[in-house]
Amino acid sequence: MSDLPVGLTSPPEGYTDWLVELKARIHTAQQRATLAVNRELVLLYWQIGRDILARQASQGWGAKVIERLAQDLRAAFPDMKGFSPRNLKYMRAFAEAWPDAEFVQQAVAQFPWYHQLALLDRLPDPESRRWYGVKAIEYNWSAQHRTDRARIGARSCIYRRRFAMSNPSNAPFPRCLSSRRRCADR
Repeated sequence: MSDLPVGLTSPPEGYTDWLVELKARIHTAQQRATLAVNRELVLLYWQIGRDILARQASQGWGAKVIERLAQDLRAAFPDMKGFSPRNLKYMRAFAEAWPDAEFVQQAVAQFPWYHQLALLDRLPDPESRRWYGVKAIEYNWSAQHRTDRARIGARSCIYRRRFAMSNPSNAPFPRCLSSRRRCADR
């Protein structure tokens, strides 16, 4: 045996290739775990939002309930973020924007929470949000790409024309929301 530190000895034959393979598997497992955690959190947030909507409708609860709920949840889960009054209101808006539980589980839950908020803030109508959700999955848009398209796309007639020219599936673009220009479909 050598007294040299492990880092200074040459690895056995095949070790380097095996190490590369192990790193790739570990990286893949980390990505899958992150996606699974994200999916569960998005579904939880949707369920909380749906419950808030249902209770406000059936029991006449007002906005103060959200303040109280935020306080109680933060006290029960002090190490967990995401239970501020503002985020609980987003959960409510999220459930209101996506009432179809099956679509949320299949499509929407694939996006991280911050992207859900961007869609809610930047796309005012359900038709546009649904379109972006479906196309983001179909074309495997990155998070930045999805956010950029949500920010610019629904309001830009130029973007609509560019998308139509580069759209391999000929999927219809959601209606133009531009108040400054007239689009062909308005």
